[in-house]
Amino acid sequence: MSNSKSRLFFLDAIRAWAILMMLQGHFIDGLLDNAFRDNSNMLFNTWKYFRGITAPVFFTVSGFIFTFLLIKSKQNGWANPRVKKGIKRGFELLVIAYLLRMNIFGLFKGEVYDSFYLVDVLHCIGLSLLFIISFYILTFAKQKWIFPTILVSTTLVLFIFEPIYKTSSFEFLPQVFANYLTKANGSVFTIIPWLGYATIGSFMSVLFSKYQDSKNLYNFIVPTYIATGLILMFLSSDFFLSVYDVTGIQLFQAINDNNYLFIRLGDVLIVFSIFILLRKLLMNATWLRIGQSTLSIYIIHFIILYGSFTGVGLYRFFHHSMNPYLVVPGAILFMIASTYLALKYEDHKAELKINIRAILSSTRIYLEQFAIIAFEVLRTATEKVLRVLGLIKN
Repeated sequence: MSNSKSRLFFLDAIRAWAILMMLQGHFIDGLLDNAFRDNSNMLFNTWKYFRGITAPVFFTVSGFIFTFLLIKSKQNGWANPRVKKGIKRGFELLVIAYLLRMNIFGLFKGEVYDSFYLVDVLHCIGLSLLFIISFYILTFAKQKWIFPTILVSTTLVLFIFEPIYKTSSFEFLPQVFANYLTKANGSVFTIIPWLGYATIGSFMSVLFSKYQDSKNLYNFIVPTYIATGLILMFLSSDFFLSVYDVTGIQLFQAINDNNYLFIRLGDVLIVFSIFILLRKLLMNATWLRIGQSTLSIYIIHFIILYGSFTGVGLYRFFHHSMNPYLVVPGAILFMIASTYLALKYEDHKAELKINIRAILSSTRIYLEQFAIIAFEVLRTATEKVLRVLGLIKN
């Protein structure tokens, strides 16, 4: 196996950690009784902080992996096979995201519930991939520095101006589109500012790819990530406050007041550093398979917890009703069950796809035969009616 290929294993390990943290985070946040949500409790506060790291890590590593595969191809522009695969993947994630919010019983009633139009993490990742592809297509024929510059600039613009656009409900847009930009209608995630984590991951990937053959890559990248991460976590707020003191621009005061985006980016860099340092210890085949099966795990956990398609899930029966002594072991079992089912699905995915195609093909044949018979019956019945009415002769 090539050296460059092996370097991706730590990214699969990060994705495995992130998806498992997402599972337990969704389970505990959805089912823990409000009486036990005490921010003065050290355990709950620690859990809450680390839960907040999960999504930034997931977006960043998604942008990193996708861009790594995109730019390592020898072909450029539309000739790059990763472009078409990426476009397909982006729209596939959007379709799956909407399907997971669909309620079959509502469709039987002729209704599409408002929750169907809400935007979640899968929508934003799919759309982020499409944005990265767009940036790549627009810049591949230009100087190489333009693509990474656009990526890092996108992150900075989205993060710095977040206090301004977060207050807008984008009422001038149809709600289905506004939901991608505001949480006012109930969306869990929005493309702004979360695209910023995907683009910074993409930027990191460009730098990583450029120096991937260097023997001292990790000796440089780990301390750089740690130093930058610590600066963002502990000094970025003071920096923006200082800029406000000098310029008097209220925007920088607002960033200081709620500086979660830059602090979480610092957390992401620390997580990356830890996993890079431990990369040789994270080569367990099952662990890496979990990192490569995040979409299947996400779909299965969504169905079990939130009741996709039917509306019948754990969330419906145990919403904010469990104590810590039940919710913690429950979260562990939930992680194990969702992961086990997803890996079993991955084992038989090719076989299942063949069977599904066979069923769809057979169904199509039967429907065609039924349509032919129905047409003949309808034509014969119509002729008889017309003869009785004297509109046609025998």
